[in-house]
Formats: sequence, C-alpha cells, structure tokens
Amino acid sequence: MNDVDGPVLAEIPRYLTAIAEWGACVVYIVIARRRFRTLATIAIALGGLAALLAVQLWAGTLPLEWWIPGMLLAAATMYALVFAGIDASARGAGFIVTRAFVLAELAASGFWQIDRFYAGLIDPYVQTVGALLIYGTIFVGVGVAEHRQFTRRARFDVGGTQLAGAVAIAVATFGISNLSFVTTDTPFSGRFGTEILYIRTLVDLCGYIALHVQLRVHNEAVARRDAEAMAQLLRSQHDQYEITRRSIDEVNRKHHDMKHHLDAIRSEQDASTRARMIDDLEESIDRYGAVVRTGSHVLDAIVTAKIARAREWGIEVSVVADGRLLAFMRPLELTSLVGNALDNAIDGAATLAVEEQRMIRLAVFAQDDFTMVRVENTFDGVVLRDGDRIVTRQRGQGHGYGLRNIETAAIAYGGTVSVIADDRWFSLCVLFPAAHASADVSS
Repeated sequence: MNDVDGPVLAEIPRYLTAIAEWGACVVYIVIARRRFRTLATIAIALGGLAALLAVQLWAGTLPLEWWIPGMLLAAATMYALVFAGIDASARGAGFIVTRAFVLAELAASGFWQIDRFYAGLIDPYVQTVGALLIYGTIFVGVGVAEHRQFTRRARFDVGGTQLAGAVAIAVATFGISNLSFVTTDTPFSGRFGTEILYIRTLVDLCGYIALHVQLRVHNEAVARRDAEAMAQLLRSQHDQYEITRRSIDEVNRKHHDMKHHLDAIRSEQDASTRARMIDDLEESIDRYGAVVRTGSHVLDAIVTAKIARAREWGIEVSVVADGRLLAFMRPLELTSLVGNALDNAIDGAATLAVEEQRMIRLAVFAQDDFTMVRVENTFDGVVLRDGDRIVTRQRGQGHGYGLRNIETAAIAYGGTVSVIADDRWFSLCVLFPAAHASADVSS
C-alpha cells in the first residue's frame, strides 16, 4: 500500500471515466425497453461511447475551475445517450441518467480505490484490463439487481416528484463524495489520501442504494394503484353481473306470467281483437324473453347484458357457447374475462360507420384437450399498441385495464391469451387446459 497522498490522489484517467459513464448507461439500455431495434441501438451505444470519450478527453484539458462545467457536459452527453437508446419520456430519461451517473461514479471510484492501493505496481495496460473487469463485475451485478424494476411492456416515465428526488440524491451524493477533493476543512471531509478515496466510494455506494430503494418504493406504489384499480373494475363487473342476474330472473317471471295471459286473451270472442292482442303480447314477450341459454347462469347473465348494450349500437351478436365448459371458473373471474372481452368487442365494432358491418361472435367450445373462449368482432382496422401490448383508445381513470384483467383471469387457471387482428376482424382467444373443467362438466 502506498501512503503518499500524491500518487493516491492522482486523478483517474479520463478515458476510464468515460468508459464507466458509458457502461452505466448501457446497463439501463439493456434492461429497459429500447427505443429502436438491436442494430440501431448498438450504433447509438457506439456513438455514445465516442461522444463520452471526446467530452472527457477535452474536459481534461480545461483549467480546474472548469471541472464542474465539464462534468455537466458529460452528464448531458449521458442524457442524450439514454434518451436515444431507451423508450422513455424526457423525465423518465432524466430519472435513469441520475442512476447511471451515480453508478458510473461508484464503479470508477471503486476501481480507482483498488488501483491506488497498488499505486506504482501496475502498468497502464494491466490497469485498463483491471478497470474493465471491475466495471464489468459491477455493471453485471447491478443489471441483475435492477432488471426486475424495469419493464419492456411500457414506455418508462416518472412524475416530477420522483425525478426531483432522484436528482437531489444524485447531487448530494456527488457533492459529498467529492467534497474532500475541494476542501479538507469541513466535518465531512477526509484529510488523508486513502481516507478520501474510501469516503468517496462509500458515499457513492450509499447514494446508489438510496436511488435503488427510491425506484422500488415508486414501483410498489404504482403496482398498488394498478391492483386497486383492477380490483375496483372486478368488483364493478361482479356487481353488474348480480344486478343483471336479478333483472333476468324478474323478466323470466314476468315472461312466465304472460304465458297465462295469452290463454285469457284467446278467450276473447272478437276474432280480430283477439288476434291483435295476441300479436302485440307475443311481440313484447319475445323482447323480454330473449335470454341467452349457455348452461351457465353466470355466463347467461353476462352475455345477455352485453347483447343488450350491443343492440344499442346496432351491433349484431351471435353466440355459440357451452357454458358448462367454464364451470371451473369462479363467477368473479368469469365475469371479468367474458365481460371485458365483450366490452372491448363492442367498443371495437362501434367504430364502424356502417351499422350493417358491426358484428360480434362469441364461442365457447372444447378443442382437443383444451377449452377455447373466442370473441371476434369487426372493427375499423386500427390497433393501438404500446410496445407489444395492445392499449385502449379510451382515456381516463380505469381505462386500459380490460385486457390485463382478461390475462389475469386466464393465468389464474393456467390459460393463455392470444390476439389476432387484420384489417376487418379482431379476434381474442383464451385457451384453458381441459383438465380444469373435466370434473365440473362430468358432474
């Protein structure tokens, strides 16, 4: 170990600082959702490396008083690299850059502390190889620890409060970790070379841990909000089913009573009056007695209610469904799955200007060793996507959870969801292993 402050406090080579900053950005480009395809992303990353090397080498020629502007320029270059490589909003990119900046500081500080411990014993070539190995170890470890906090399903974004908090943590971390290089005359400064390096590495580590915890807390809060919204939608769907079921029972009772009224009307002596009354009554009975019969009371209630809604939009609905095949599902999940699927189908069919073209087909049937639920609808051919996910055209609180609720209900029973769309038909298929339904159907 070298105890001489001069060699110990020597400045880390600028090209190694640039590589640390670039590697930290690449970590997040790898684990987050990318803006472009692989080849374009590689080109952006290589361009970012060249830019960071140029910035750091140029900053190394500036006077000491230009050190802060040089760091700000490097941070701006990192921001440009992250914003180009990751599908994120401006705030989301800023949030990620704060993490990448502190991670780069941690990696460079950790390497330099080890290097200075053996100062004078390592030639420049071995120093570079050692830096790459240490950087690689740190970045791979961080990537493994962080990858679950980022998703490739949606564009990354955060609120202004989260961004401000991350920037505050990064600025405090950078300021405290480098305070000893500016002055040793404070209660938070080190006075010896090895002590200064240790303080910098430790503060950078604590700062990064704080940023990691901040994102975890943010993600958990978002997950809770999503879960609460989805649960609210599920409860709403189930309440709708209960209301519909009671309404159908009431209509069926009235329908049954009307049958008796027919006998009384037929006793009318005037033939023309009797015929007119019978025709009017039968027409009203047909309107109230048009209830779907699938073999499942739950499915009957859901489909009947959705057909009534579809008719308001002039949508023709055809149903070929064996509801007994879905007896293995609890009413809540069945309501969520079929209700959301038909709601989406109605919204899609309603986009067509020509009423005669608005059609929905619902089918529930056994296929080989599986139970298939298929909902098809005509639509205008426009499919909105957020990455690989299809998103709703509607806006506002609660919208956008329909397909996610369908997936959640399907996964609960080992099912899978697939979507096929062309320029006219949109098809949603949910496939369940038949083993779930065999016992219920046989009974």
